[in-house]
Amino acid sequence: MKKVIASHIGSNPYAGQRMEDGTMEVVFYPQGTLAEKIRAGGVGLGGILVDVGVGTIMAEGRETVTVAGTTYLVEPALTAEVAIVHAKRADPFGNLVYDKSGRNYNPLVAMAGQLTIAEADEIVPLGALDPESIVTPGIFVDMVIPGKGVNWEWAWEKKAATGSPGGPPGS
Repeated sequence: MKKVIASHIGSNPYAGQRMEDGTMEVVFYPQGTLAEKIRAGGVGLGGILVDVGVGTIMAEGRETVTVAGTTYLVEPALTAEVAIVHAKRADPFGNLVYDKSGRNYNPLVAMAGQLTIAEADEIVPLGALDPESIVTPGIFVDMVIPGKGVNWEWAWEKKAATGSPGGPPGS
């Protein structure tokens, strides 16, 4: 991976190290801006207008537009050749149900991908999903695969287990 566009890379030690080494470009956006860029891509818009960064070095060399007397930066929409999302449940048509915060970005990412792959904790037969619970309709999903779970620890969990500095507060 050469480039990551994110609002946060969290405790991922590999991404942080690659960013520090200069072997991976990391572009950060505020969460709301990132979500809107993805949503715009998913619905076919060319971009969005944001006021964050206007009048700062972030605006240098960037396209601006003034609407009703307010100046905005133009942020291009964000799409992907391949989008990978995670769902709690899916049916074979790709209708997806998410769990809790899984509803934050997954529906937007599913819409913005040219090819969308959904990893689902559970794949159920057609008709088994409550239509009122479906967040992403299958028209946005090209492939459903069964999830296998994860087997990893957060970087801070490892530090806390070894007693080294940098663990969570109280460790």
